[in-house]
Amino acid sequence: MNNKLLISIVGPTAIGKTSLSIKLAQHFNTSIISCDSRQFYKEMQIGTAAPTPVELKAIRHYFIHNKSVKDNYTVGQFELEAIDTLNQLFLNNDVVIMAGGSGLYVNAVVEGLDEFPDISSEIRDNLNIEFKNNGLKSLQDKLKSLDPISYEAIALDNPHRVIRALEVCIGTGLPYSSFLKKEKKGRNFEVLTIGLEAERALVYERINLRVDQMIEEGLLNEVEKLLPFKNLNALNTVGYKELFKYYDGECTLDYAVSEIKKNTRRFAKRQLTWFRKNKKTNWFKYNTPLKEIIKVIENKKTP
Repeated sequence: MNNKLLISIVGPTAIGKTSLSIKLAQHFNTSIISCDSRQFYKEMQIGTAAPTPVELKAIRHYFIHNKSVKDNYTVGQFELEAIDTLNQLFLNNDVVIMAGGSGLYVNAVVEGLDEFPDISSEIRDNLNIEFKNNGLKSLQDKLKSLDPISYEAIALDNPHRVIRALEVCIGTGLPYSSFLKKEKKGRNFEVLTIGLEAERALVYERINLRVDQMIEEGLLNEVEKLLPFKNLNALNTVGYKELFKYYDGECTLDYAVSEIKKNTRRFAKRQLTWFRKNKKTNWFKYNTPLKEIIKVIENKKTP
């Protein structure tokens, strides 16, 4: 068994991943890598529920506020940078913690990204035109027809992801999902995945409470400063896109906040669907005593 261990903490939003990651990092005297695809951006603090300044000071974090929303940062770039960072951390640590709810970014580190064939840019251009003229629902329906597996798995409210899947389907004549996980990349560390869960009603209650807290903490001011950049892909994100509509006069503030809660609940449901595909995940209730989780980890560390 490899003596280097990456502990990957996953689960739906607002379940307590950040808190657990800090406690485990303190126990193992190690660092944390974030794989939350929106916490990379320094302009998005409140709406992404990024670790607070106090939490960041308590434990060394990587990939938190290291990019700008104006940067074109891809999951492929993240994979390369994260693996390089892990290799450096494992020189002095036997254990490193990774936490985040972005399934694709988790997989990029744990398994490596899938290899896709080159696709004509004309196909993407045509799909972008269709999106502009007919809206996202048209593209979602097309994906459901061409690749129902991907339709159930990807973030359907993200036009970039939907268009990417469609361009592969159209360009190759094969489902996007058929190119997934053909061959896993080798990693020079072991992975132990810890999943946090709770009853659906409790998850939804925690989400609603978190959204209210974000508003109290100044989310409106954060979003207002980002209005000039609202068309950037990084900001096509729950918590921001709804408030952009409020500032554009398309809805009331109360309605925008209710939409944030609804869309976050839907996002949490998709997160669980994604993470439950990994049958090796060790699932714990969100309030499981820390010592019980550490016991499972220690057993993994023992050959």
